[in-house]
Amino acid sequence: MEFLPENLQKYVEDHSDPESDLLKQINRETHLHVLKPQMLSGHLQGRVLSMLSNMIRPKNILEIGTYTGYATLCLAEGLTEEGKIVTIDNNEELSIKTKEYFKGSKFKDQIEMKVGTATEIIPQLNKSWDLVFIDADKENYSNYFDLVIDRMNTGGFLIADNVLWSGKVSDTSKNDGTTESIRSFNQKVNADARVRNVLFPIRDGLMIMRTL
Repeated sequence: MEFLPENLQKYVEDHSDPESDLLKQINRETHLHVLKPQMLSGHLQGRVLSMLSNMIRPKNILEIGTYTGYATLCLAEGLTEEGKIVTIDNNEELSIKTKEYFKGSKFKDQIEMKVGTATEIIPQLNKSWDLVFIDADKENYSNYFDLVIDRMNTGGFLIADNVLWSGKVSDTSKNDGTTESIRSFNQKVNADARVRNVLFPIRDGLMIMRTL
């Protein structure tokens, strides 16, 4: 869901750094050929993720939910020279095309894609994280948080997407399972003394958390 009027959204994008040619290609082809293209981060959110990553300068990034790799490449822009990003997705068919995009990028040697169930893969990763981006099945957001929080470096950042869920989180008449899961996640984060957090109303909502 876009919370800005279309003309203002265009103005914001026109006055932000442009997409690279590869990101434009992913954006275009995702909308043409992939189901639920609204899942793509897109221009504005992609530039926000890139800016945050460049500010943090992470050595190790974990992304939970790859989709077509748009956000992966945006996050990779801030990696240190020796940095790596591990990205996980359970869509084996879609991952074939996504890996092609990665191979065509300058970050191809810094991206490791794993296909499978994130709750099973994450415990097997012997890394500590500077930046984690959560953008997968909403019902597991709290589980993903629990799986990574103790592996975060001090001062590390977690970012969770879709935490406004098209505005449903603030609508008391919306009580479906996914909306309730996101509400619970937002409340959980807000009450956790291990992090400082702010909810950015960018696109469908980004919860930004800094570990203490």
